Amino acid sequence: MKQDTKFNFSATNTYYQEFRDRNTRFDGRVFVGVSSTRIYCRPMCRARTPREQNCTFFPSAAAAETAGYRPCLKCRPELAPGLPPVNGPSHLARKAALLIEENGLCSDDWGKLALSLGVAGEHLRRLFVSEFSVSPEQYRQTQRMLLAKNLLTDTHLPLAAIAQVTGFDNARHLEASFQKYYRLPPARWRRKTKPATPGEADTITLYAGYRPPYLWDTLLDFLAGRNIPGVESIIGGAYHRTVALSHGGKTYRGWISVRHAEKKQALAVTLPVTLLSVLPQVWTRVKRLFDLHCEPGEIYGKLAVMNEFMAGICRPGTRLPGCFDPFEMAVRAVLGQQITVKAARTLAGRVAGTYGQALSTPIDGLTHTFPTPAHIAGLEGPIEDHLGPLGVTGARARSIRSLAEKLLSGEIDLSGRTDPQKEMKKLLALPGFGPWTVNYVAMRALSWPDAFPHTDYGVKKVLAGRTAKEILALSEPWKPYRAYATINIWNSL
Repeated sequence: MKQDTKFNFSATNTYYQEFRDRNTRFDGRVFVGVSSTRIYCRPMCRARTPREQNCTFFPSAAAAETAGYRPCLKCRPELAPGLPPVNGPSHLARKAALLIEENGLCSDDWGKLALSLGVAGEHLRRLFVSEFSVSPEQYRQTQRMLLAKNLLTDTHLPLAAIAQVTGFDNARHLEASFQKYYRLPPARWRRKTKPATPGEADTITLYAGYRPPYLWDTLLDFLAGRNIPGVESIIGGAYHRTVALSHGGKTYRGWISVRHAEKKQALAVTLPVTLLSVLPQVWTRVKRLFDLHCEPGEIYGKLAVMNEFMAGICRPGTRLPGCFDPFEMAVRAVLGQQITVKAARTLAGRVAGTYGQALSTPIDGLTHTFPTPAHIAGLEGPIEDHLGPLGVTGARARSIRSLAEKLLSGEIDLSGRTDPQKEMKKLLALPGFGPWTVNYVAMRALSWPDAFPHTDYGVKKVLAGRTAKEILALSEPWKPYRAYATINIWNSL
């Protein structure tokens, strides 16, 4: 499928065939409403295939719900992966959708959101409706309902807690919304599971779907080699990290664990109930970190030409490792300049252990949250006096403080709201931020799929015998997925 292909939802024959074949390639891109049951499903649903004349296809779960369908209990549309914000007409609409999922949308927020994306509110609204066939408000309503359904199905949380997390006024409001939109009370969505044990009552586990294939072990190996001691750990085939997120003027601190639920084609995310108030933020950041919106078939189709110069270097299912905390990732990039990955880990661990905040967790090795930009920018006196004793050079210490100050002032934005290329230009203007550092930050903190650190040692080693200019020329056919190409190159080492 070509990049950013616009679906023709009147062509039911095409989608019915894919639905009948349970094609995961369309998961999250197409939903099917069945008129005989008034239920909508994902393309890979294992329920009995309905007749073609009973099927209507939609570009979003919100469009299906607006048309009067409720989500399937078997395939669980709330677990479907989202859409990556690729280049093209859909880019802004998809980015707006991700921001709605993370931050919600109040009546006066749309203009601010559009402004942050650099477009007029009405223009963005037109793009949004064209992409998802619903208004932003309808999209937000569906996201709230699906998150509530997810919590009802997979946790023991009381209705009042679920209502608070998902933005409903109270349990009665949540119950009324389920009756109105899904024609079933919330209790009917509960799974019949054993009562929670005392330990389980303090945590919840939710699932986030992906499009297979997914090279989980390869991604975990990448993260294991770069995890920050005290902040992250990989134990027993799972990823663990500390969390500190702000909401409503309060900072919520805790931890998360992420493991592979291969049979569900999903990742299982466990977190303490103390993080419920920032669950939408946690959820969005986990998806970014593990690249759950990725479309592996499309990316492999573009990058398979890499195998012509080295057989097997490009593997289907390769993910672009993102980040949970953009500042943490950018600091990690600065510390990694011209030293080994292991040495950079050590330095990052010292920074976290010295200036991060201590945290008690049930997971071995998780002891601190990473320091915030405000903390680093607020250190008194020369920054070299603080970071120097930890082994950080003066130049890199000044780079880190400069970044912290720019993030605090809003002059640089690594939240994913803005154009990555614009932020890259701003980063280049900072002291100590060269092309390699900026591209690495763009890859992992900004999740920009076309970032390409062509001067990287590993890239030059694999593409030996070529000049920098020749490497750039070689990468032209890999656009707009050169960041994925880079990960494939690094993995081959």
